[in-house]
Amino acid sequence: MSATAASENAPAHAGRRIFAAACWLPAYERQWFRADLAAGVTLAAYLLPAALGDASLAGLPPEAGLYACLFSGLLFWLFCSSRQTAVTVTSAISLLIGSSLGGMAGGDPSRFGAMAACTALITAAIAFIAWLMRAGSVVNFISESVIIGFKAGVALHLASTQLPKLFGVQGEHGDFWERMDGFIRHAGDTNTTSLLLGCGALALLILGKKLLPNKPVALFVVIAGVVSASFIDLGSHGVKLLGEVPRGLPIPSLPAVHYEDLRELLPLALACFLLGAVETAAIGRMFAEKHGYRLDSNQEFLALAGANLASGLGHGFPVSGGMSQSLVNESGGARTPLSGAIAAALILVVALFFTGLLRNLPQPVLAAAVLMAVVSLVKVDVLHRLWQVHRGEFLVVMSALLGVLGAGLLKGVLVGAIISLVLLLRRASTPHVAFLGRIPGARRYSDLSRHPDNEPTPGVLAFRVESGIVYFNSEHVFDTVLAHLDAAAELVRLVICDLSTSPTLDMAGARMFLTLQAELRKRGVEFRIVEARSGVRDMLRVEGVEAKVGRIDRFTMLADAIDHFQSEAGSNS
Repeated sequence: MSATAASENAPAHAGRRIFAAACWLPAYERQWFRADLAAGVTLAAYLLPAALGDASLAGLPPEAGLYACLFSGLLFWLFCSSRQTAVTVTSAISLLIGSSLGGMAGGDPSRFGAMAACTALITAAIAFIAWLMRAGSVVNFISESVIIGFKAGVALHLASTQLPKLFGVQGEHGDFWERMDGFIRHAGDTNTTSLLLGCGALALLILGKKLLPNKPVALFVVIAGVVSASFIDLGSHGVKLLGEVPRGLPIPSLPAVHYEDLRELLPLALACFLLGAVETAAIGRMFAEKHGYRLDSNQEFLALAGANLASGLGHGFPVSGGMSQSLVNESGGARTPLSGAIAAALILVVALFFTGLLRNLPQPVLAAAVLMAVVSLVKVDVLHRLWQVHRGEFLVVMSALLGVLGAGLLKGVLVGAIISLVLLLRRASTPHVAFLGRIPGARRYSDLSRHPDNEPTPGVLAFRVESGIVYFNSEHVFDTVLAHLDAAAELVRLVICDLSTSPTLDMAGARMFLTLQAELRKRGVEFRIVEARSGVRDMLRVEGVEAKVGRIDRFTMLADAIDHFQSEAGSNS
């Protein structure tokens, strides 16, 4: 290839790495547009009430939710590698914003909005740095159990903020327990009209979910609420209405915040990024597996960066991929991310011309829509299965849940991340050490604890470590082997380690084998190592283990070493 041709191809190649749309737009087929158009209309109908409800959760005016969905949607489709993921404001992030910024803003609404927009910009910066570092695998460090517990805690926290609106009573500030205490104390002041209206809306939403799954039922319920408030003076009955929503669009600009605010907002933005990255990657993986294409999780970081940058400049707040919105998009027939751009264009039309219709939206109806969304965050069947099958995982779920309820959402995210890392370290530091017996009728060996019909070899203790052997788990391996040796019912003359399931070995692991060999020699027990991989063999030789325990090569299998030991024992007897 000539230098000229190479220079011509380089920008195109770089563009494809940045703009995922460059990969699928050239191959776009005309018949896909009808499906993308239908999905975009359905998605927009679903996003509108969600944007209003989540803006309320975030403590922001309703137009902030519209701006966030609008501006983020105009950019997200260009960068995302998932074809069905929809970007939106989410309940978890919205509540995280609302519960964290209240104290920082000092009761100033304009400062609150500026800090929310700034949080989106910092989230964008974090996502962009993660993309540059190709850190797509980082999201896998948050365990599924922690996410389940976090979402359940978020659901309960969400419910505590919406129940006062549904009942038409005064709500309290503070954490979950303070809110619920205030709700119970004011329950006697329930506004009957608000409760009937909210429960009626909730009943319609539940019925619609059963009879019309993945259809924009929430939009029709919101429209019905607006129409009823336009013909009936609900305000005179004590029902609170949404109020004026400004028409038009803001001029994109940087939020007016101080330099000191950036340091205070950084932990919040990090939590928003963490939530958004985990949710967006999980949604993308689900659709990629279902529809048979490859997801680039690192590319989703760039899509989140672009979406949050647009939302922050457009006076919105942090966004991410939304599970329910993405399911609506997919069930609507979306073939490509173009459906998200179509949905954003429709929201643009609403923001420019039809925001006046939202003024009469009753707050109890909006609370019902939010509560309906909350239900999807609590996976009762999953919790029940974990309680029955995985008690340890269930305790992790409850720890994350209580962390959210007791420490708040921001600290709850950090608690969840710490729990995930502690679990990872705990599992890595205590790998399973399998003690082996011969499979009947074969020359292969497997775990005696799982297969009691295996045949133990008299005088031999064979074991296999089912992980790499490194500095933080080598002591566990050493102690486990000696404990099993001490508990052996028969005299053991040979301990043999099968390293076929140990892909890595560091200096500490190699020196552990030297210590083990020395301890076994004191007891008159021979020690052998077999089936080590090439890199592991190199480390064993460098650290002098092979010189102590005998040649370690790629030819001698566990069965060969045991046969050799038995033949020598037979000849000596």
